[in-house]
Amino acid sequence: MTTDAIRRVLCIDGGGIKGVFPASFLSTIEESIGRPVADYFDLIVGTSTGGIIALGLGLGLSANDLLNFYQERGPAIFNGNGKAGWVRQWFRAKYNPEPLRQSLSAAFGSRRLGESRKRLVIPSFNVETGEVHVWKTAHHPRLERDYMHSAVEVGLSTGAAPTYFPTYTALSGIPLIDGGVWANNPVAIAAVEAIGVLGWKASELRILSLGCTTTPFSIDWGRRHSLGKFGWATKVVDLFMTAQSVSATGMTQHLLPDRNNLVRISPTVGKNRFELDRVSEIPSLRGLGGFEGRKALPQLRPIFFESTVKEDFVPCHSLDVAK
Repeated sequence: MTTDAIRRVLCIDGGGIKGVFPASFLSTIEESIGRPVADYFDLIVGTSTGGIIALGLGLGLSANDLLNFYQERGPAIFNGNGKAGWVRQWFRAKYNPEPLRQSLSAAFGSRRLGESRKRLVIPSFNVETGEVHVWKTAHHPRLERDYMHSAVEVGLSTGAAPTYFPTYTALSGIPLIDGGVWANNPVAIAAVEAIGVLGWKASELRILSLGCTTTPFSIDWGRRHSLGKFGWATKVVDLFMTAQSVSATGMTQHLLPDRNNLVRISPTVGKNRFELDRVSEIPSLRGLGGFEGRKALPQLRPIFFESTVKEDFVPCHSLDVAK
């Protein structure tokens, strides 16, 4: 198959400050290829911190710009790692969302989703109705509304991780939370969008899926003993996240005629090595991203980075005529 017939998709998981890893990984690739990584992808999909990276890439920020965003703004966004006390955290979100809002405003300004030069898909979740809420650029005629919303609003909604940040109420009044509650690994969402909405052939797809590091799931002594509510309470989030990611990857592999057309990169690390809000590990995450990027480039270059995309993204609806 010629490169003209290939559609390349970039997917980025959620993971809070662990977004330093994919940002560093992409920055390393970018330094090597000498062009913005976004130039090589037809569709970019990201959840939570991955959604913020996707927005940045779509709006023309370099991967290095986004890496600097995490390094410079991360400590303020996760200010103090919740030192106000664990009792308070039972009743209120751990962090004030204002530093995140200010940081996104500094990065994106007043730009709107419709100003993205790439097709974007960014999951969130409507807690009023219990339905998924997926932000999309106007890459299909029926996508008539999302592109008019501000990039800051999209970033705040997909990043409103339960217990860490309060529910984000959109300007339309919809209460939204982190898309990670149903699609922390958004690779299956990307495949469905590419095949079902954009009409691309499965055989054309090449998907690069980036995690924010992986910790092997374990229930420890629960393998031999029955776990009650308390035992599962400490494991249930890890269980759901692991199951969602594994199932999303598996479903995507079944949709593609060749499993090698999906490349998943999310290095395995030790238990409790990194946390969603542990800003002290930013240097380590940056180093890990650089190392993995350097290691993966020979494999990725012929699949994703030999040539830029062949056609520019032309949205079906333009901000020039938005009322």
